[in-house]
Amino acid sequence: MDRTLLKKGQEIEVQIDKIVFGGEGLGRYKDIAIFVPMSVPGDRVRVELISVKKTYARGLITEVVEAGADRVEGGRLTFEDFHGCDFAMLNYESQLKYKKLMVDEVLKGVGRLEGYEIADTIGADNPTNYRNKIIEPFAFKGGRIVSGFFKRKSHEVFEVEENLLQSPLANKIVRELKDILNKKRISVYNEKSHRGVLRHVMVRTTSYNEAMVVLIVRGEVDKKVKQALYELRDRCSEIKSAYISINNRRTNVALGDKNILIYGKETIKERLFDIDFNISPTSFFQINLEQTEKLYSKAISYFDDVDNKHIVDAYSGAGTIAMIMSKAAKKVYAIELVESATRDAIATSRENKIDNIEFINGRAEEKLIELIDGGHKIDSIIFDPPRKGIAENILHKVNETSIDEIVYISCNPSTFARDAGILDQLGYKLTKVQPVDMFPQTSHIEVIGKFIKEA
Repeated sequence: MDRTLLKKGQEIEVQIDKIVFGGEGLGRYKDIAIFVPMSVPGDRVRVELISVKKTYARGLITEVVEAGADRVEGGRLTFEDFHGCDFAMLNYESQLKYKKLMVDEVLKGVGRLEGYEIADTIGADNPTNYRNKIIEPFAFKGGRIVSGFFKRKSHEVFEVEENLLQSPLANKIVRELKDILNKKRISVYNEKSHRGVLRHVMVRTTSYNEAMVVLIVRGEVDKKVKQALYELRDRCSEIKSAYISINNRRTNVALGDKNILIYGKETIKERLFDIDFNISPTSFFQINLEQTEKLYSKAISYFDDVDNKHIVDAYSGAGTIAMIMSKAAKKVYAIELVESATRDAIATSRENKIDNIEFINGRAEEKLIELIDGGHKIDSIIFDPPRKGIAENILHKVNETSIDEIVYISCNPSTFARDAGILDQLGYKLTKVQPVDMFPQTSHIEVIGKFIKEA
């Protein structure tokens, strides 16, 4: 087909055949692949083309002519209709099914892997209102201050009355805060002119029904902004900690370099596996507590004879996995590059009287070799890297050791598949894979893999 027959803005009808990694539906129009966000296999849809390339095009749904069997009812079509949730057009059981298929597809396609066992996706008992941390940008629309999500591929904010994913307490706090800010008529930051005050709000909530609020502003600690936070406390007694974060940079990063405690405690506490973790504005902590317990329990179960093992936790962050694993393993070495995260981990371990972890600050590839060369016994290693995955030189360094068992937790199946392919070439075979639905209603997937070094 001559692709010049397709033009941006044109409407066409497409039958959706499958969902591809990333969560978009895929159909064909003659010999051109058409990617359609928010579509479901079995859908017959009319779409408006928003981009046309040589071998594919992308379009947004204007009408569902015939709905696929897995589509939820209600006539909603767009990303905004589903509160910014790019997988909520699927019923929940189908979300789990397609997440498993996407992981399997990317392992075979990117990693060129085969012979592994892949389990059904571990689903959530509570697939809504699970987020314990939210950050919303402010905007000024229709004569009032609003907050919410950015529309797809834009910085235009859209607002919803009740966020589908965040906790009821966070929804309440954000609603009350916006009412107060509108009455005080505080200006909203404009990223083009780099003027205005209000940039973002961050709310962290816990299973103890306590909250931390961080109001992110340009400028300085303004009297009106401080008053707004005090009025918010009067309306929401669950708030135990309030900060103002100063961010004067032209950046998409929300939190500023300077976080000033206005009232309450410096940290709030969350309990996971009977361990109390201190959470500050900058702390990394998993967003979905229920699924985190399932994720880490499954990952630890992947180790054989864990009770007698000395295990390295690379990319250990604030030590969450290391401390949970310390309850089962004989000894844990927690390696983390960021010094402040290591300090936080040491403080938490002391508070919880955990004494079988050695915290090591530095690069994983360097500190791992130092441990081996220093005569320390190491049986296994667990990786939980950021989205970009593991640096290839680290994998080669592991291959130089006597470690023959690796457990890898990933928040990005694509980089997991890439790294799994490298490990496969080094002789570490991927034996089993477990997708975990950490972020229901979205296309994100967490993956656990177990690797064994072939003799």
